[in-house]
Amino acid sequence: MPDQDALDSRMMARALQLAYKGLYTTEPNPRVGCVLVRDGEIVGEGWHARAGEGHAEVNALAQAGDRARGATAYVTLEPCSHTGKTPPCADALINAGVARVVAAMQDPNPLVAGKGLARLRDAGIQVECGLQEAEARALNPGFIKRMQTGMPYVRVKLAMSLDGRTAMANGESQWITGPDARADVQRLRARSGAVISGADAVLLDDSALTVRAAELGLPEVEAAAAAARQPLRVLVDGRLRVPLENRLFREAGPLLVACKLLRGRVQGYVFAGAELLTLPDKAQEYVDLKALLLELAKRGCNEVLVESGARLAGAFVNAGLVDELVVYMAPRLLGSRARPLLELPFDTMAEAMQLDVTDMRVVGRDWRITARPVFPS
Repeated sequence: MPDQDALDSRMMARALQLAYKGLYTTEPNPRVGCVLVRDGEIVGEGWHARAGEGHAEVNALAQAGDRARGATAYVTLEPCSHTGKTPPCADALINAGVARVVAAMQDPNPLVAGKGLARLRDAGIQVECGLQEAEARALNPGFIKRMQTGMPYVRVKLAMSLDGRTAMANGESQWITGPDARADVQRLRARSGAVISGADAVLLDDSALTVRAAELGLPEVEAAAAAARQPLRVLVDGRLRVPLENRLFREAGPLLVACKLLRGRVQGYVFAGAELLTLPDKAQEYVDLKALLLELAKRGCNEVLVESGARLAGAFVNAGLVDELVVYMAPRLLGSRARPLLELPFDTMAEAMQLDVTDMRVVGRDWRITARPVFPS
């Protein structure tokens, strides 16, 4: 007989691999994988592919059939105990005769939050929770945060030269980084529920903010599935300055325009397929960014990607709304007259923001630096 702890670790690692297959497609649901093991051998595997379709446990049980009876189920998230678009997975495991369930973490969804594990225990199933929890949490940062706080997980993507500049003084910026970094950004878009940009950046770059299968750098089938679920594109345009002829309005896909007040071209935006949302801050000078994020969370957005210029990106950071910065650094110098990475109103070293760098790696000819802002407690 194999060592049980070693077997448990290996099977949970496999369940996490399966969950990762839903990285680009499960929004607003979490990414979940499940492995069924009997007598040391895998008898069924499954993962959740997209909302409305079978959950990981159900898919694994379908593959296992009668071999699920007496098996151990390794699942990366507590089996659900409520009826949503699909029946409870806890009941499916009970009915299949599973003898043991090992969950990586408890579900942060208040509708579940321990109830699924309790239901399994009440049915006489041996239940364990917490194996490789850190890895499971890393797979679903947005779902966890949205369930616990009502806010999405916010990434700010930035691209800069080695001297910390993002564009020439005249706004020219394409391309600072190479094709590998740009494909990496496409994958960040694909895993996000919404992509936010500001009027300044859209006017300058005429970006569509869409996910393009050919640019993802993924296998063809995976790329097609990722591009099929386009994120909500969000334009922060307080004064409705972006012309309707812009590429953002010409490309297909959901589009939300957040502004301060409605102005004369409202009907034109509607005809262009955009939804207008007024979110003025208290002084009615800017769009209320926190209110925007709360609205996106209500719409089921787990992860939000901010791709904007120095002003809007700086506003998100300065407001303490950013969970993660993803900075692509190109091996080139743009010079002292070029534009800075962020607009932040700091005057003294005491105001400087501390960052925790969590990852640094080569992406093609560029470097990708991932960091988390350290906000005062």
